[in-house]
Amino acid sequence: MNTIYKERKIVSRLFAVLLSALLTVPLLSSCGGGSQKANVPPPVDDTVGRTVSDRQTEAKKGLGTGQKVAILAGAAALYYMYNQHKNAPKEGAQGKYYLSKNGRVYYRDAENRAHWVTPPSEGIRVPESQAQQYRQFQGYNGNTSGRDLTGITSSAAPAL
Repeated sequence: MNTIYKERKIVSRLFAVLLSALLTVPLLSSCGGGSQKANVPPPVDDTVGRTVSDRQTEAKKGLGTGQKVAILAGAAALYYMYNQHKNAPKEGAQGKYYLSKNGRVYYRDAENRAHWVTPPSEGIRVPESQAQQYRQFQGYNGNTSGRDLTGITSSAAPAL
């Protein structure tokens, strides 16, 4: 004789309902609107495998043979690049640059992902008249001493 226990039947039904509910939770949670901030991808560090950019060739334009030049590298070059791009109307590598609280410069791509900016290793050639304001920073004409970009106040930058 087959005996069906009523208690087992109730337990198995409850177990089936519980498992079904647990399987639908991820499906329902992925349909939610969520916050815009949660969709921002993490920052990207472009320092690895970086090639010489056209920003350096832009800086070389207009330099005459008799014009004095200063080489900006390190913090001085970063600050120069930031000042050249801080009011740009578009986004991306050739667009608007931001200064982070930790003293690094970055820009945002079309997906709103932050990309850290690094100056060219050979430095940027800038007319000496323009370079005077960067004299106090590390990297001005090969100078290893000077200030870095921490503590420089900037306009409101989007959060990283």
